[in-house]
This record gives sequence, C-alpha cells and structure tokens, in this order.
Amino acid sequence: MFKSDSIEVKRDCEATLIPSGAKVSVKQGSFVMVTQALGNSYTVYVNGNLVRIAGKDGDALGLVILDEPDINELPGTLEEKIETQLKTCFDPEIPVNIVDLGLIYERQLVPLGKNAFGVEIKMTLTAAGCGMGPVLVNDIQEKLRAIKEISEVKVDLVFDPPWDREKMTEVARLQLGLL
Repeated sequence: MFKSDSIEVKRDCEATLIPSGAKVSVKQGSFVMVTQALGNSYTVYVNGNLVRIAGKDGDALGLVILDEPDINELPGTLEEKIETQLKTCFDPEIPVNIVDLGLIYERQLVPLGKNAFGVEIKMTLTAAGCGMGPVLVNDIQEKLRAIKEISEVKVDLVFDPPWDREKMTEVARLQLGLL
C-alpha cells in the first residue's frame, strides 16, 4: 500500500466505483490520490469517491503500468499456481489479498479431461452488501483462466457463515496492525 500527493490524470480512463462496483470514467485533468497499488490495479480517491483503476491504465496516472508475470512460466504445481493467482486478488478497500483475508471458504480442483481442469470456489465478502462482489469474482475468474490447464472457473458468493476477523491469517492481522 502507498499514499501519494494528488496527481493529475493524463488521459481519460475507465474505473470501478467502490463499493458499488459501477463503471465510471475518470477524466483527463482530474486530480486523484493513490491509496493502494496491489493486485494489478490502483485504488484512488477522485472527487470524493474511491475508485479502482486497472493496472494497464497506470500511464493515465503518470505511474507504471502494473503487469503480472505469466503464471504458466512460473514453477510449481497446479494447486500452487492457483494459490499464487488468488493471492493477486485484493479487496480494493483493504490492502490484503483475498486468501489471507479469509474470503475463500472452499476451493476444489475438478478434472475435466486430459490436462484440463475446472476450479470451483466458495467465497464470501467482508460485508454482505458490498457491491464489489461481482468485480472480485470476475478478477478471480480472469486470473485463474490464465493458467493453461484451467478451462472452467465457478465462483459462488456465500454469506453463511458470515465473514469475521477470525478468518484472517496471522499475516493479514499483522499487515492490518491487528496483532
């Protein structure tokens, strides 16, 4: 996580309003304050609102374009690659990945054929009314489909049991100053 002084947006770019998940446009010439750069996206304050801007639009902020390495070129088992990809998904309001935050309740690898798998995930949100649920689900699906052996990804949002701080890993509690 990092904070910065206000910066001027260099070109129009699409953003996602937090927490509603609505698509908005951040206009060239707007002034923003970057609050977080994690998981291939930037979280910024603009005009009194918090929005998420894709890392590919980092140049619009005068910052680096956030890019992730090709997961298929990294060593590790399929399960390890799934875990790696899930740990690149972040709640835009909390600087902790969804795995350490305790949002993933269940994960199952389903064989579909020779070297083809599906992944079924049950996850929750920190608050049942959070509009970012579909955004996080899409992020998970996109990142897991980047693994060559994964052809199907099913993510179910569940709210029973409800999420609470006890579901966070010790790493997450440490990152958030809760230890």
